Amino acid sequence: MPANTFEYDPDAMILNLFYEDKDDRWFAGDRHLRRIARRLLLGEPRMSGQLRVFLNLCAGLDRLGIRYRVNDYGYIAQHPDELACIVGRTFLLDKFAWKNPILLGVAAHNHPLDDPDLFKRLPVKKVVVPGSWYVDMYRPHWPETEAWPVGIDTDLWAPSAEAQKTVDVLIYDKVHWDRERYAPEMIEPVRARLTREGRSFTELRYGSYKEADYQAALAHSRAMIFLCQSESQGIAYQQALSCGVPVFAWDPGGPWRDPDYYPHRVQFAPVSSVPYWDERCGVKFTDIAGFEAGWNNFWAGCNAGAFDPRGYILDNLTLEQRALQYYEIARSIMRQPVALQSSGRPVDEASGELSRDRNHRRHQMS
Repeated sequence: MPANTFEYDPDAMILNLFYEDKDDRWFAGDRHLRRIARRLLLGEPRMSGQLRVFLNLCAGLDRLGIRYRVNDYGYIAQHPDELACIVGRTFLLDKFAWKNPILLGVAAHNHPLDDPDLFKRLPVKKVVVPGSWYVDMYRPHWPETEAWPVGIDTDLWAPSAEAQKTVDVLIYDKVHWDRERYAPEMIEPVRARLTREGRSFTELRYGSYKEADYQAALAHSRAMIFLCQSESQGIAYQQALSCGVPVFAWDPGGPWRDPDYYPHRVQFAPVSSVPYWDERCGVKFTDIAGFEAGWNNFWAGCNAGAFDPRGYILDNLTLEQRALQYYEIARSIMRQPVALQSSGRPVDEASGELSRDRNHRRHQMS
């Protein structure tokens, strides 16, 4: 889909979005005080993946001119026939007495076993998850599951000038399961290979940097080695692709190895660490032998300009493309044949009336 060509009616539906990153712990409203205390003690917080999803969705909707409200519990309580889009997190499901049809995700459950009676307990109509292998894992439990990846801000994550490329390789380390095994089996041999060849490199470990650090590292790097066992979407490597940085990606496949579930509760395969990918992005390898065998060809491809990672993002994962997909998923739920609401009006009629309400609010977080 071309990045700036869209056909939609921005007045057809105002989305009711709900997202909160933290819940109250000890008393009502204490999450705000805890946030202030953390900022004073630790400085500005690092961007969470869940919050990035929500912010990028809103940014995409803004670019398209699609209207939405944020955390307007008073409005949604007065309009039980309208769709509630609960982006996350799961505590919101129990924070409010939901009567509305619900579109849930993506910042919600790790697995349907966390809430097996969700569709019976609440008026959830559809769940969205970030990628196709996640859909395959969910659908045996929750058939109404669909893949929706959030878009990447291609203006913010943009290529840097060639003169800035002073580092050969950025190693992005997101190895968190069985790290005591994979540090000597994977991470150290990667470092050793680059050192033997005289390649300059820098490293970032997931959870230990701020977005500005990552942007700076990508701006100075010619290529990235992405070390991760599995990703539901993989926003970080997609940000690298958007910056025009080719990726040599460890994609071991096999089962989903989250230790909270595997192997005692969930045995699902195959997974992917780069679920959105084609040959423009770079090269994948499955183990350290594959890394050793494939590295020279990947590096030669980088030097020859053989990859077009940003082109892949522009064709598939812009803010506008993915926000429009989310909007269309929401619209499809409300178009489904349903019984008349308590007001006696069909859902489409109620949505039409809503489209005439211009007094919406944006970005008003509770």
